[in-house]
Amino acid sequence: MRLMLSAFFLLIPVLAFAQVKRSNPPALSKPTGYTHIVEVNGPGRTIYISGQIALDKDGTVVGAGNMKAQAEQVFKNLQAALEAAGAKFSDIVKMNTYITDMEQAPAVREVRARYFGDTTPASTLVQVVRLARPEFLLEIEVIAAVPAR
Repeated sequence: MRLMLSAFFLLIPVLAFAQVKRSNPPALSKPTGYTHIVEVNGPGRTIYISGQIALDKDGTVVGAGNMKAQAEQVFKNLQAALEAAGAKFSDIVKMNTYITDMEQAPAVREVRARYFGDTTPASTLVQVVRLARPEFLLEIEVIAAVPAR
């Protein structure tokens, strides 16, 4: 009986948290700034954050015409949304990035690298003709997975 109780209490932390596994199979190219496969197992919460654009909290466009400045604001907005939901960048499992000029993608990648470090999500980056307003150069939406509360 003691053994069963001990095993039960040792397993509770494992059962109570969503586990995230990130992998890059050798049969696929080596990714830069993203992970090919992100798996979430176990109980937890999934958080969907709408596409964030370069608006500050007052609704003013930040960095008109400047991709890096807009990326800085977008990632600040993502951070604020994640924190409000009780999550952090390392909890992001999927990121979709919409950019109006692929030539400026390195500026976005530079900012993204500072926020993610080595814990990168599965990711998609596409160029679009236009976003909701002509002054927006970038929009990013994310999905995060965190342990159940």
